[in-house]
Amino acid sequence: MQTSAATALWFLPFVLPIAVWVAWSDMKFMKIPNKAVLALTVVFGIVGLVALPLDLWAWRWAHLAVVLVVGFLLSTFGMIGAGDAKFAAAMAPFIALADVGRFFFLFAAVLVAAFITHRAMRRVPAVRRALPDWASWTDRDFPMGLALAGVLAFYLVLAVLLGMTASKI
Repeated sequence: MQTSAATALWFLPFVLPIAVWVAWSDMKFMKIPNKAVLALTVVFGIVGLVALPLDLWAWRWAHLAVVLVVGFLLSTFGMIGAGDAKFAAAMAPFIALADVGRFFFLFAAVLVAAFITHRAMRRVPAVRRALPDWASWTDRDFPMGLALAGVLAFYLVLAVLLGMTASKI
């Protein structure tokens, strides 16, 4: 992976709580809060200055812009939700350009796992009783924030694990 273990370790303590917040909020309310999107963007803006070389940090803002434009177009045509598009854009600077192919493969796996797990859990009476007011249990749409937040967390954790493994070889 192009993202180093050190870089991922800088981001993880800040990204993980936001990822949990986004996944929870999207399952409970079927909405990703703008504050979460802003928080993730601020984390990249501040922590990225320490975690990445300045030139790389600056170029990664282009990732945000490109994904925001693509997400806006997809949202305009009703293909994804606006919150999903904004959160995906905020996630984009965390992903190294050289890792995009691996990231999409990881996203596909996380999306399938999140979808199956969510749909299975909403059929479990004990889960429904424990979390009766979650909008995603009855909504026809899937809470994509669960998969988006999950893939960002997995990507960073994987960068740490692969980086640590590579350094031992």
